[in-house]
Amino acid sequence: MDKKTPTKFSFFPHLYSLLTITITISLIPSQIHSLTHENDIHCLQEIKHGIDPNSVSPSSYINSWDFTVDPCHSTGSQFLGILCDLPLDNSSSRVTAIDLDGIGYEGFLTPVIGNLTELTILNLNNNKFRGPIPETIGNLRKLTRLTLSDNFFTGGIPQEMSELKRLEYLDLSVNRLSGTIPSNMTGLRSLTYLSLSNNNFSGRIQNLTGLWNLNTLDISYNQFFGNLPNLPVSLRNIYLSHNIFSGEITSLKDLIHLRWLDISDNRLSGMIRRDVLSLRFVSHFNVSYNRFTSIHVVNGQGQRLRLLEAQANNLKGHLPVNLVTFTNLTIINLSNNQLHGPIPKEYGSKLRTTWRRLYLDHNFLTGNLPLELTHKSTNFKGSFANNCLNCPTNVGVCRGGQRPATECTGQHNI
Repeated sequence: MDKKTPTKFSFFPHLYSLLTITITISLIPSQIHSLTHENDIHCLQEIKHGIDPNSVSPSSYINSWDFTVDPCHSTGSQFLGILCDLPLDNSSSRVTAIDLDGIGYEGFLTPVIGNLTELTILNLNNNKFRGPIPETIGNLRKLTRLTLSDNFFTGGIPQEMSELKRLEYLDLSVNRLSGTIPSNMTGLRSLTYLSLSNNNFSGRIQNLTGLWNLNTLDISYNQFFGNLPNLPVSLRNIYLSHNIFSGEITSLKDLIHLRWLDISDNRLSGMIRRDVLSLRFVSHFNVSYNRFTSIHVVNGQGQRLRLLEAQANNLKGHLPVNLVTFTNLTIINLSNNQLHGPIPKEYGSKLRTTWRRLYLDHNFLTGNLPLELTHKSTNFKGSFANNCLNCPTNVGVCRGGQRPATECTGQHNI
């Protein structure tokens, strides 16, 4: 049998096949290794398993979590509420954000959440998660934003939360949390927003000056007591209303960046101090429903105060004339106090110009109304009822009548 002599081009088909295999294999690693990290997939599965299926509607984000496809490499209609990083190298994709829709999911937050170590945002707002906040949340060291508000979480704030050194925004409001604020939370140096409002927290508050980047503090509607804590100078918005704080407000005078102050419905007492009321940037000042006995007002020229609410205290003395020097002031409520004497005539011109609401009812004011109030063109709202004024019933602010003479004799000079 004759042997066939191979031609010099006979190896080309084999080379083509070899190149095809090589190119195909070279593409496989990028397709495999760029898929979502196995631990992250497991975490997402556990989060979904912790939610009652009966609370998952067909159009909900959770219903779009179909684990037959890869979470980080799915289409836009799948795994809604999930964000991932997409690495340029051969490493696996990691989940970086969970931002669930607030439709009332019922269930528990699994402790496995602590394994999502690349997570930067966790938002479960406006649902019905219950049970404790897992201690493993302290493992999420890259977290910058944590929102668990409007749920049914119980128990206390985990001590491990102090490990979240990058956290900038923390909202645990409107839950059923209790206990005190852990003292080690002052180590959250990056925090700019903290809301613990509408819970069952109690006890004295530790010194919070360590939160030196904090702009907004909302701990209203709890049961905190004792003196007001020392607060970081960086604060711009303070909401401490509906607690049991007592003592004076001297500690607030150094908050030079303060814009909004609400310390209403507590047991604070003493003087409403001029160095607090005259903080340069304060626009909203609410100290109502406390036990203050006096208000000291100095020249407010250049101040930004727009609203002053001091009703339902024990304020005595005359109405502060210097309120007219606050050029931005439009709303004043000094009702339900023990103020006496005449209404300053300077108030009249303000009621004709910049003041829009003035409530002085339920005091012991005497004398006549400012002349400007008799003009029908006066466009403001308010009430001067239940005083000891000569207040014509045809004037709107006089509706409700005045005190009987027996209450005005010997009591209006308290």
